[in-house]
Amino acid sequence: MVTKSDSVMATIDAQGLLFKELNTRLRGMVNAGVEQIKIENVYGQRYIGTDLNKPVEIEVHGTPGNDLGSFMDGPKVAVYGNAQDGCGNTMNNGEITIHGHAGDIIGMSARGGKIFVRDDVGYRAAIHMKEYNGKRPILVIGGTAQDFAGEYMAGGVMVMLGLTLNGNLKHQANFIGTGMHGGVIYLRGTVQPYQLGKEIGVGELDDSDWQVLIGLINDFANRFDLDTKNITSEKFVKLFPKYLRPYGRLYAY
Repeated sequence: MVTKSDSVMATIDAQGLLFKELNTRLRGMVNAGVEQIKIENVYGQRYIGTDLNKPVEIEVHGTPGNDLGSFMDGPKVAVYGNAQDGCGNTMNNGEITIHGHAGDIIGMSARGGKIFVRDDVGYRAAIHMKEYNGKRPILVIGGTAQDFAGEYMAGGVMVMLGLTLNGNLKHQANFIGTGMHGGVIYLRGTVQPYQLGKEIGVGELDDSDWQVLIGLINDFANRFDLDTKNITSEKFVKLFPKYLRPYGRLYAY
């Protein structure tokens, strides 16, 4: 039970808790008006922050399981460790900051909010990410991603900064942007044409692109105590969809 004196800050020790019990405690605290919650000793519990819709700040210490922050609408979640698959799945609003790596399908179908990952992510980052009712989801990856990054993107912004590439800035992912028909990818470093989906164009950044990108890099750098100037000193490329409906003929007669 949360008392009035607990209404500003509270702590949950997740040691030995099943994910259902952990999330029941978390939801109870949020509904009671707790504004800041620290969750300690997290070892793979799933669905942390799922469907929460209040501006609560949540610290996660450890490794959260799949679908951290899925369907989330407003909270700010900071993970001090790595995150598993499905982080930010169908997120509507809010922020997720990961001080480590993240797994596959991060940002899947996100329609709003921001996700910042200090290091690398797995496969199919930002798959089906979209824009919804004027909201524009953001995914900023400090390192790089595995294959099919940006697959079927329909909106939003994904940034890959390549900070873990040891200076050569050559991203290794293949099939980047396959099926992409909306949104934009900003990539620091280089990729070869064979690494891109057939639907993807490559171009230089214009002033409006830089305005968006600099703001996101500043935000990223502030979260992880990095230098924006060092990040922006390297070349960026813009990846964008050539077609609005790349597979439209499959479903039209």
